[in-house]
Amino acid sequence: MTRPTRDGSLQLSSTETEQLGREVLDMLLAHVRDVRQRPVTTTLPGSQLAERFDLGLPEEPTPIPAVMEQVRNDVFGTIMHQDHPRCFSFIPGPSNFVSVLADALASGFNVICSDWLEAAGPGQVELVTLDWLRQLCGLPAGAGGLFVSGGSMANLTAMGVARHRKLQDDVSRAVIYCSDQTHSSVSRGLRVLGFAPEQTRVIPSDEEYRLPLSGLEAEVARDRAAGRRPFCVIANVGTTNTGAVDPLDDLAVFCRAQDLWLHADGAYGAAAVLCPQALDALRGLGEVDSLTIDPHKWLFQPYEMGCVLVRNLDWLREAYHVRAEYLNEVHDMSQEVHFCDYVIQLTRGFRAFKLWMSLKIFGLRAFREAVERGIRLAEFAESQLRASSCWQVTTPAQLGIVTFRLRAGGAPAEDDHLTHKLVRALLQDGYASITSTRLRGRFVLRLCTINPRTTEADIRGTLARLEELAARLAPLPRRDLA
Repeated sequence: MTRPTRDGSLQLSSTETEQLGREVLDMLLAHVRDVRQRPVTTTLPGSQLAERFDLGLPEEPTPIPAVMEQVRNDVFGTIMHQDHPRCFSFIPGPSNFVSVLADALASGFNVICSDWLEAAGPGQVELVTLDWLRQLCGLPAGAGGLFVSGGSMANLTAMGVARHRKLQDDVSRAVIYCSDQTHSSVSRGLRVLGFAPEQTRVIPSDEEYRLPLSGLEAEVARDRAAGRRPFCVIANVGTTNTGAVDPLDDLAVFCRAQDLWLHADGAYGAAAVLCPQALDALRGLGEVDSLTIDPHKWLFQPYEMGCVLVRNLDWLREAYHVRAEYLNEVHDMSQEVHFCDYVIQLTRGFRAFKLWMSLKIFGLRAFREAVERGIRLAEFAESQLRASSCWQVTTPAQLGIVTFRLRAGGAPAEDDHLTHKLVRALLQDGYASITSTRLRGRFVLRLCTINPRTTEADIRGTLARLEELAARLAPLPRRDLA
């Protein structure tokens, strides 16, 4: 075979460009068409993949067909399909094809959405899309934010604003309050921002895994009496473990009275604001000082796409703006919004485009129906679990998540070990994927049912497969599902 020739222009021939473009698009179309028939998870040991990839720096060009074969088999053939209808692990990313193509366009045009000079149209798209989210979440006019990589960066960005506004960046004796269900990204972000672990009060959650106001009040009073500086409360809007929502309205009243910053981590659950039956649980969402929401979760966008909103857009600029001498032409356009002034990143991709384009093409009603479907599917899963003698529901369905465990009847340590074995067995089986978590010291299984292409048959089939696998690991009562 004749080896391809390439030069320093880093361009393919016209024929190669068209052929590669068609092959990539064909791969994407085949994935969308066939993902349901594929195993949810395929993985290989690192040692085996190293043999296929660690072949030294490729000084000379590799034929495109050989590269694409490895892309199909070794790259995208060894992943968990987050958009698979039977992927119930972690918080899956269902995605949608319109947004996939939007991402391709944003990448193809190589947009840097950092300042108005370089991306006026994309900047306006981001402003409009952010304002749509602001309106949906009930934040006031004047609130705003920007899109970031995900919930971890959104939480970090919000905490940086809180530190600047409430502490003038002096973290000495400052105290933060959260529940034991708060996402791990918060503790990591606080560490980056200079807070020591002992400056965080982790308050035991109540019976519904929510932050109890009484416990918060007691901790704040104790710290004030000791001469410390309480300054921030972190509320959960849909915990990863159970979908629980902290009492936002009560927390907002308390924080206003105590002059505390209230941050809501709604990376998962804030999107449920689209669903009328969830509005009662989300009462007070519009009263927070800052909010995290991840469109790459329950707004069905491809990774990476998080969002941070703050009650006053100027607060972001006050916290992060640094004037650079090489951006003179940018700063001359002082009347425009330059997103690089509002966040840690200078170089930013055009993340807003995929959410804007999919909302325009599908319409908000379709998104609302998709969120409602995820909530109903978790409730359906709970009904199936309760109808079976094999399972014990540990937390009821809320915001698309239900947790449960086997009625194995062994010692707690034995049952926890069996839970781990069951998760591994299902992941190896490939029919579906679930993951475990720990509640009150015990391991439980959890289903997150937010993919709008998941069916009730997928739920039934997954539970049936779980019981088949469990029966091989330990004797269990047979199921009796309606």
